[in-house]
Amino acid sequence: MPDLPGVGGAPPPGVALSAPLRWGVLSPALITEKVLRGAARSQIVDVVAMASRDGARARRAAARWGIRRAYASYDELLQDDDVEAVYIPLPNGLHHRWTMRALEAGKHVLCEKPYSPRPDEVAEAFDRAQRNGLLLSEAFMFRYNPQIEALRRMVVDERVIGDLRLVASSFTWPTDAPGEVRLDPALDGGALLDVGVYCISAARLLAGEPSSVAAQDVLGPSGVDVAFTATMRFDGDVLSHFDCGFHLPERGSLEVVGTSGVLRLDDPWHCYRPGITHIGADGNRREITVPLADSYQLQLDAFSHAVRGGEPTLLGRADALGQARAVAALRRAARTGAVVEVER
Repeated sequence: MPDLPGVGGAPPPGVALSAPLRWGVLSPALITEKVLRGAARSQIVDVVAMASRDGARARRAAARWGIRRAYASYDELLQDDDVEAVYIPLPNGLHHRWTMRALEAGKHVLCEKPYSPRPDEVAEAFDRAQRNGLLLSEAFMFRYNPQIEALRRMVVDERVIGDLRLVASSFTWPTDAPGEVRLDPALDGGALLDVGVYCISAARLLAGEPSSVAAQDVLGPSGVDVAFTATMRFDGDVLSHFDCGFHLPERGSLEVVGTSGVLRLDDPWHCYRPGITHIGADGNRREITVPLADSYQLQLDAFSHAVRGGEPTLLGRADALGQARAVAALRRAARTGAVVEVER
C-alpha cells in the first residue's frame, strides 16, 4: 500500500471541527488496519474503543493504535455511552445481527460491505436506523475516492465518451489462509460477496439499477463460489459484465465504453494508481491525473460530517437496497442458470 497523502478532514461550512465523532470498532480484523490508518489521518474522527471476543487481542490492537479502551466483547463496547458511532468489519454473515444490536444501543453504524445479500435485512436495518434517528451506511470505501468521482463525472455529467454502452470490470485475489472466513458458507462467504460487489457497485454508479442479470459460478470444496462471472442489463441498452474470484492472481480493472470513447482505470478498487486513461473515438490516448487520497479516511470523514449535521452520507438506504437486490438476483441466476429480473 502506498503512503497516501492525508486530505485534511476539513469540515463543510457550519460544521464545528472542535467535536470529532467518537468511534468504536467491533473487531481488529484485517480491514480494520486500513480503516484505523485512515482514521489516524483525520481531524474529525476519534476512535475511542476497540472490541474483540479475545480480550488480549483487543488490548494489543488498542495499544498499537493509541485507542483508550479495549473490551472483551462487542456488547461491552455497545454499552459504552462515550461511543457515538461504530464501524463493523465482522464477517458478512454477522453484519445484520451486530448492526441491529448497535442501532438498538443508540449508535450510528458504518458497516463493511456487503451489508447483506438479503434485501429484507437491508430494509429492516434502515427502518430501525430511521426510527431511532441514527445514521447507517454501507462501507464501500472506493466510492469516496476522487478517481471514482472523476470517472462518474466524466461519464454521467460531462458525457466525454458519449452515450454509455458497456461497463466491464474484474476483481480477483489469492486467498488460501487456514480458517479463511471468506470460504465459510455459514458466514456468507464467497467471491461475489467479497469482491464481486465492487464490480456491481461501480456499474450501478454509472448506469443506474440493473433490470436483469445472468451469471455462472464455480463452487469450491466448502460450497461457496470461488469464481463468478456475470452480465447485467441496464435501461438504455447498457450492458455490464464482470468476473471475480479467489485463488487467482491479484487483479482489478474497470473499463467504461461509450459511443465516442473509452475510459479505463487500472486499480479502481484500491485507487493506488493516480490516473484515468481516456481513449477517444480517433484512437488518441490521454492520461488524466487524479491526486491520490486515502479512501478510508474520506469515508470516515464523510460519515462523521453527516452525523455532525453536514451533507448526507454518500451511500444510504437507496444505494444499499439497490446493491442487495442486484446481488440477490445474481445469486439466483447462478443457481438456476436462468436470466433473472431484478426487483426494483
